[in-house]
Amino acid sequence: MKTIDKIPTSKIQRASKLVTTGAKVGVNYIKYYGDKMVTNKDEAKDRLNKNNAEDIYNSLKQLKGSALKVAQMLSMEKSILPQAYVEKFSLAQFSVPPLSPALVLKTFKKHFGKTPEELYDTFNATSVNAASIGQVHLAEKNGKKLAVKIQYPGVAESITSDLAMVKPVAMSMFNIKGKDSDKYFKEVETKLIEETDYILEVAQSQEIAKACAHIPNLKFPKYYENLSSDRIITMDYMEGKHLSEFTKQNTDEKKANKIGQALWDFYMYQIHYLKKVHADPHPGNFLISDEGNLIALDFGCVKTIPENFYIPYFELAKKENISNQEVFLSKLYELEILKQEDTEEEKSFFSKMFHDMLSLFSLPLHDETFDFSNNQFFIKIAQLGEQYSKNSQIRKYNANRGSKHFIYMNRTFFGLYNLMFDLKAKNIVINNFNTL
Repeated sequence: MKTIDKIPTSKIQRASKLVTTGAKVGVNYIKYYGDKMVTNKDEAKDRLNKNNAEDIYNSLKQLKGSALKVAQMLSMEKSILPQAYVEKFSLAQFSVPPLSPALVLKTFKKHFGKTPEELYDTFNATSVNAASIGQVHLAEKNGKKLAVKIQYPGVAESITSDLAMVKPVAMSMFNIKGKDSDKYFKEVETKLIEETDYILEVAQSQEIAKACAHIPNLKFPKYYENLSSDRIITMDYMEGKHLSEFTKQNTDEKKANKIGQALWDFYMYQIHYLKKVHADPHPGNFLISDEGNLIALDFGCVKTIPENFYIPYFELAKKENISNQEVFLSKLYELEILKQEDTEEEKSFFSKMFHDMLSLFSLPLHDETFDFSNNQFFIKIAQLGEQYSKNSQIRKYNANRGSKHFIYMNRTFFGLYNLMFDLKAKNIVINNFNTL
């Protein structure tokens, strides 16, 4: 893959790149309007989505940083985005152009005052993995194989301006109107800024790895503070296949169930005992070792769960509370899903929508065990998402619904469910974390 020698870092440079992309998208729409007059309308729309996804992704992968990170987050919203966008944006997890060796050297000199060769016994200047915020290189020191994660230049400094540029698109996509929208974007901005603080990431990684060390079949790399800085992290190199690669090749149901149980226990223990969680559950953040252990990586995005959100959030998911209208409605108000100023029409619409969603989405939490290989469960989730995304009534209302904490909690559960489905994990003991 061709390397990058320079990343646009100024607000003007990055905005210019997106303006150019916007022009390409405009041309794609002109083609679409002509295309649908002479061909099948659905086929024409599919081609439009494919062309737009290609042009937008090609622009974002040059910009890197939070713009590309948002695309990665959106790729997990399989029930919201057209398939062409999901497929293209999911490449942000693994397949983006890396920095050139010269730019890597410049980054080391800036943050350590030394070259990689002065810090490690050996260092490979060609990256083995490049994603949205940083890329990984292999190194060795004292006979130990290491992974060195290097953050792209300008990422931290451009987060605020990047989000300002993608905000209008996101507001349109998710039907968010101006009033009260800032709290959601501020939550995303805060987490993205945290993700660029590699000193914080090392501290979070060490804290969670220590707290979860007792969970069976779960492993973590060791982190080296003396070889890390605010933009560079050095950790043990962990051997294994990315979870997505493993799921494509695996035929061992017993191994899939073992890994699935470890993954589920890992998340439930964090949420219910630590009250904080690894909130970036995409396949690129997990490896599967040859021994069948789950290896958790990248703790840049950790969501702290405040008690005043945690309690009503999980009370709302209880089967007996979903079926009790009085309790159910009180929790909707507590979680800011319903508002005192709502009309009766809005109250009726959103209480039914969230009742439909929670009745389905909370099913895995209602029984002692759950079969995440059940295709029908995930088909119903996709159908429900499509049903409400196409609902003409919802466009009338302001979709600013719920506490800001929903953003990363829901992202965590959607991502976890998708990983469990990819594993085809069966007979997962839901409250197993309580006995560990």
